This record gives sequence, C-alpha cells and structure tokens, in this order.
Amino acid sequence: MSARDRLTDSLYGLGWGAVKKLPEPVAVRLGRTIADLTWKRRGKGVRRLESNYARVLSDASPERLAELSRAGMRSYLRYWMESFRLPAWSADRVREGLTVKDLHHLTDGIAAGRGVVLALPHMANWDLAGAWVTTELRIPFTTVAERLKPETLYDRFVAYREGLGMEVLPHSGGTAFGTLARRLRDGGLVCLVAERDLSSSGVEVQFFGEATRIPAGPALLAQQTGALLLPVTLWYDDSPVMRGRIHPPIEVPESGTRAEKTSVMAQALADAFASGIADHPEDWHMLQRLWLADLEPRPADGERP
Repeated sequence: MSARDRLTDSLYGLGWGAVKKLPEPVAVRLGRTIADLTWKRRGKGVRRLESNYARVLSDASPERLAELSRAGMRSYLRYWMESFRLPAWSADRVREGLTVKDLHHLTDGIAAGRGVVLALPHMANWDLAGAWVTTELRIPFTTVAERLKPETLYDRFVAYREGLGMEVLPHSGGTAFGTLARRLRDGGLVCLVAERDLSSSGVEVQFFGEATRIPAGPALLAQQTGALLLPVTLWYDDSPVMRGRIHPPIEVPESGTRAEKTSVMAQALADAFASGIADHPEDWHMLQRLWLADLEPRPADGERP
C-alpha cells in the first residue's frame, strides 16, 4: 500500500472512529467549517461541482453558481458527518431522520411480492435512506459498491454498510447482476445509485439537455425479473430531517428490442432524476465528470491509453 493510500485509509478510519463520538451540534458545525474551507480553496472537486451545476441551471450567473457550489459543499459535508455518525445512531434517531413522500410505491410493490429496484442519484444521504429502510420499514435489501482503493478502504465501506443492514456486492467481478436478479425474483429489494456509469458501457441519455450515460442495470433487472423500477430523489432542508420522494414506477415498454426498451426506460429514469435535482441542486453531490462532452477522449482501438 502506498503512503497516499495509507493516509486515505487512516483519514476515513479517523472519521468513523472520532466523528461518531461528537455531540450532533458539534459535528454539524465541524462539517460546515470544513465545507466552507474546502469551497474557499476552489480545488478540482469544487470547480467540477460548479461546472455540473451550470448544466442544471443554464441561465445562472457566476455569482449564483458560486453560491450554489458553497451550499453544495455544505450538503456534501453534512452527508459525511451523518455517515460517520450513523453507526452510533439509535434506531429511533434513524427512524426520525427521514420522511418519504409516496412511500406506497415501495411498500405496495414489496407486499405484492414482485420485487422492487430503487434507483437514485448521488443526492443528500443515500446511506441514511438505506438505514431507514432496514430500520423503519424492516425491509432488507441488496446493493452494489464500487471497488475503492486502497482495498482496506473498500473493506471499511462494506463493513459500514453491512452494519447498517445492507447486503453489499462488489461492482466488479461479473456476478453482481445474477445475484441481484435472484433477490428480485424472490420478491426482494435492490437499491442502486444509478446516474453515473462506472462500466463505460451504459445507456446514452439526455440529461439537462446534453448527452451522458447511465447504467443499464436498473432497466435490465426490471425487464428480466418483472420487478418494479422506482426512481428516488433525496434532499435536505433546514431541519435535521432528510426528505425523500419515491417517483411513480417506470414501466417496461410493451414493444421493441431489449436494447430499445432499455433506452426508453433509462431516459425515463434520467428524467426523474433531473426533476429532483432541478428542485434541489445543492443536494446533488456530483464532484466528478459526468457529461460525455466533459469526459476524456477514449483511445481508438489499438492505441495505448
């Protein structure tokens, strides 16, 4: 393990070990202080966040984008402070931490025994939402985690999420899709963060008027298993309670090839994400390149990357 990897692992370990012991008001102030300092430095992540917000609010002034990126960093650090503290939260604190609009889409689907795929973007705190599902609704679910470097950091995240009641599968390795399909055919719940393609083989969609790719997995799982596909968006307000909405199901088209059906469903998913992000852009934590126009050109066949 390199020195940088050891430092990264140690910092996350410090966060989970120390921040969870802080009183909540202290953790809130600490998160806001770190967010403001990071925003003032205007590093690569902050600049990318601001650039992404410019896609969401195409007519925003530079001053408005700067204001939004500051709010976005505060939201992002709230996510981290909450996540570091989640393992120490009581069951009552988790239950009180989220309110969900149109929850019946999820509970009716599970009650019908057909399986449900919840797909959401990187908004607010998806880990808290997952803990709420396992604690308040008492519904276990399966998710997928990107393999992080160093490996010890990935192991920390897996242990953390499993401690919140989730079954976590690695994104790489080729076996995740089959396991997810089995869980759905058994009437289970699958939750996937799904607005950023990690495989370079996603489905092209229009997102805020420009092309990007999102994962095909949610749409394919719904087609192959008969599960409901439900978009979810999350946001914060000025209270300690996170808000969420479960959008209406995305139906499988009655005609077309599998690829055509997947394309239609992926676009509907992207549209649902966009509606939630447009309403609460500061709670969309996208500090990476997303749109195809921003991605590095891929080398042609036969060329070295």
